[in-house]
Amino acid sequence: MEYKTLGNTGLLVSTLCLGCMTFHGGQGFWQKVGTVDQAGADDLVKASIEAGINFFDTADVYSEGESERTLGQSLKNLGIARKDVVIASKVYGRTGPGRNDVGASRGHIMDSIDATLERLQTDHLDLYQIHGNDTITPIEETLRALDTLVTSGKVRYIGVSNWLAWKIAKALTVSDFRNLARFDTLQAYYSIAGRDLEREIVPLLEAEKTGLLVWSPLAGGLLSGKFSRENQKPEGSRRSEFDFPIVDKERTWRILDAIKPIAEAHNCSAARVSLAWLLSKPFVTSVIIGAKRPDQLEDNLAAVDLKLSEEEMKTLDEVSALPPEYPGWMLPFQGASRLKPVPRPE
Repeated sequence: MEYKTLGNTGLLVSTLCLGCMTFHGGQGFWQKVGTVDQAGADDLVKASIEAGINFFDTADVYSEGESERTLGQSLKNLGIARKDVVIASKVYGRTGPGRNDVGASRGHIMDSIDATLERLQTDHLDLYQIHGNDTITPIEETLRALDTLVTSGKVRYIGVSNWLAWKIAKALTVSDFRNLARFDTLQAYYSIAGRDLEREIVPLLEAEKTGLLVWSPLAGGLLSGKFSRENQKPEGSRRSEFDFPIVDKERTWRILDAIKPIAEAHNCSAARVSLAWLLSKPFVTSVIIGAKRPDQLEDNLAAVDLKLSEEEMKTLDEVSALPPEYPGWMLPFQGASRLKPVPRPE
């Protein structure tokens, strides 16, 4: 296992993170995501720890809070010392029927943190993330609430998820200007089938030294190897019932066609190649993997040992490249002359 700092901090996290959205199941949608019981969760957490993972991600809305509860109990059952793991959770989603049981307001954040800590059986979170974009709450209100939690010791680092580049940039500026805790990470969708992040967000993260935590690295299972142009709805796959995240399917079939011979050459799954491609990107801090069974987890864990050649990376980069989009295509056109030496007159 390899480790990177959590954004511009001194905290080291494993480059693979165990996502706990499959834990418990609950009602409706969450049953489709996964119904891993406590014993199953214990097995997955144990295998992750043994493989070198020290990073675990959950959220208060996953299985109506039961994902947090299951993760906390697993760590207790396995006797894992709190200092040896990095626990991340999130706030924003609806947790009750009330008008204020949702969002990134100071009220909802303060109401949610204690419930999350209780379910996880801990006195602090290593990383607390705003799970979505609140169009009502002012950014400064959200940041001041998070800063209060950092000052109190209930939260050590803060992050955000699923925000636009301009809003992340604004939040970082507000934090700097007001001397408030700063977002150290962005948790976002990114995969070889969905590289939209590279247009605006990745350059921002690199400039600000903000970490990137990747969710749905296999595009909701589309890159698992079960799907193909001929078999677009395999039985037993969550994506067959819930077609998410949104991707360009035709482009994805071309990507899978390119992955197939690479996977065969390495005697591994398409999923492992897809994860190895992500892990090779220097701006990726950690890739969040989810599993329902130990064999799925084992296959994903092996991605850290798969090193793709320069030629294989070039093939995958080219087949998955984003189509040109303004102003992206204009920048190198206009900027090329800046790098050329100006000829001096004789």
